[in-house]
Amino acid sequence: MVRAGGILKLVAVVSVFILAVFLAFELLEINMDFNLGNMFARSMSAEEQSTQRPARFKCGVSKQCPSNHFSFKMASGAASVVGPKICLEDNILMSGVKNNVGRGMNIALVNGKSGQLLKTEFFDLWAGEVAPVIKLLKEIELGTIVFMATFDDSATKLNDEAKALISELGSTSINILGFRDNWIFVGGKGIKTKSPFEQYIKNSAESNKYEGWPEVLEMEGCIPQRQD
Repeated sequence: MVRAGGILKLVAVVSVFILAVFLAFELLEINMDFNLGNMFARSMSAEEQSTQRPARFKCGVSKQCPSNHFSFKMASGAASVVGPKICLEDNILMSGVKNNVGRGMNIALVNGKSGQLLKTEFFDLWAGEVAPVIKLLKEIELGTIVFMATFDDSATKLNDEAKALISELGSTSINILGFRDNWIFVGGKGIKTKSPFEQYIKNSAESNKYEGWPEVLEMEGCIPQRQD
């Protein structure tokens, strides 16, 4: 009787163990199916959202640039508060966040073949001198892409020599740049035509968006990569 009772208890324990294992596997399978179902649903949702979401291009430009072109987007300074911003191929070259902009003329130099950033500088042309600007402009190597953006005032100390050097980079508006005018420009050393990438707005009490300053200028486009 004792032996029979022991056998029955053993059978009962084994049966409970088998049942527990079976239930565990059943629950695990349900959870796996549920998780996979959720993952698949999330994946489908993401795919559906991606088809509805507008495409994003480098630097947030409105259309994709052709091959052998660099995408860029830039903005002038806003009054005397927010500095300019220059983006090339999704890389921020100059901005207030990078702490490499300042009052006056902001300049970024880029290798026209590789797109590599060579140098960034800003020159205070209200309280500073124009000589450092002229020195930089004279040292620019052939084939270099030149980005320029104003912040607050960039014209008070700008003289004819500096303007002539900037004109050689392809600018048509530099000669009329005045006190607190806003101006953004992309040119190049050795350019043979006037640059298509230039915007200018005059500081005028009648049309200024900010008291004492005109509105911010923004520009985007595709710069041809130098091939030689």
